[in-house]
Amino acid sequence: MNVHEYQAKELLTKYGVPTPFGKVVYTAEEAGEVAYREFVRNGKDMIVLKSQVHAGGRGKGIMHDPETNQQLEVDGKAVRGVILVREGNIADKAYRLASNMLGKKLITIQTGAEGRIVRRLYISEATDIAKEYYLSILLDRQTGRNLIMASTEGGVEIEEVAEHSPEKIIKTLVDPTVGLKSFQAREMGFALGFTGDALKSFVDFLLKLYTCYDECDCAMLEVNPMVLTPENKITALDCKMSFDDNAMYRHADLKEMRDLDEEEPLEIEASKYDLNYIKLDGNVGCMVNGAGLAMATMDVIQLAGGKPANFLDVGGGANVNRIANAFRIMLSDPSVKAVFINIFGGIVRCDRVATGIIQASKEVNLNLPVIIRLDGTNAVEARKMLAESGLRFSTAATLAEASERVKETLKEIGA
Repeated sequence: MNVHEYQAKELLTKYGVPTPFGKVVYTAEEAGEVAYREFVRNGKDMIVLKSQVHAGGRGKGIMHDPETNQQLEVDGKAVRGVILVREGNIADKAYRLASNMLGKKLITIQTGAEGRIVRRLYISEATDIAKEYYLSILLDRQTGRNLIMASTEGGVEIEEVAEHSPEKIIKTLVDPTVGLKSFQAREMGFALGFTGDALKSFVDFLLKLYTCYDECDCAMLEVNPMVLTPENKITALDCKMSFDDNAMYRHADLKEMRDLDEEEPLEIEASKYDLNYIKLDGNVGCMVNGAGLAMATMDVIQLAGGKPANFLDVGGGANVNRIANAFRIMLSDPSVKAVFINIFGGIVRCDRVATGIIQASKEVNLNLPVIIRLDGTNAVEARKMLAESGLRFSTAATLAEASERVKETLKEIGA
């Protein structure tokens, strides 16, 4: 589960991690009022308006009208997803800019051309910056330990740093049973070039940040940029935070932060039935049991000349109802032109899968070609059930045979 920047910073503040003061707003009128009340009246002459969407690259992204898709401008300048407001009447500027951000579409390198509708803004105080850094904490699955990564190249996507300057990425592994120790934080601080008060501030910052990551069951916590101020203080200028879905039963307060507007409707529907569903941009819907088989199935689709429209794992213990809902959700995607079902019956019996498919096919208007490969427990019985169902399915016993059926189907429909 992902949260917005302002929500992540609220959590950081609870753990004593320094962040710039800010307020979330939902209307242009509220933006103007907050800018005046919280900043102008307190002597602030610079603020930052930040679009709150689950996507990176907001500062370079540009706002568009959602109906005409025209690029929006204020005072002859393109309205971006993150804007520094200074000079003049900043409360009035905040109102005018917010009017061209809220309810509008932000297109960034991560959103693609479809963009994301901005429904809330975060108004933050501006921070004096002496130097920008990158810092993140996540789980290293190869070692079973938490990995802290830092770099002097702050404000830049870590993928770019890894590609062009890998030597500038500093890594520290932390045993989760022991936790982060002060000496590890100091070593990382030295590696980043901190000394004196800056080093003390960084060590305190990192220890508190790790505590937040650990106690909130984060899957990833990224601060980019982490900044050093002219006063030698470390602060989190921006923050991304995601949580381990399997641990959410321990965090009722965090579950309330979920913003369904930022998620794919079909993924939300799938989560109601504990289905692992991720929408992709292809034309062949695929339903499998097991993540490894799902990856292999998507490779088969690609090699057959198609593109997977989704990742859908029904799990090893799926029942008839779950299979039926998975099939129904997959068919709800208008981009799906053909369906490939690839099930290896182990814990889940193939005849149960067949029953679920037949049940769902009778509940929806099935007018797409469906290729089904079933193998394992009760596979022979399952194929017989499908053949006698009166429905138009193309069945296969092997993956090679199924691959050929997929290739032939794509040629027939011209996909």
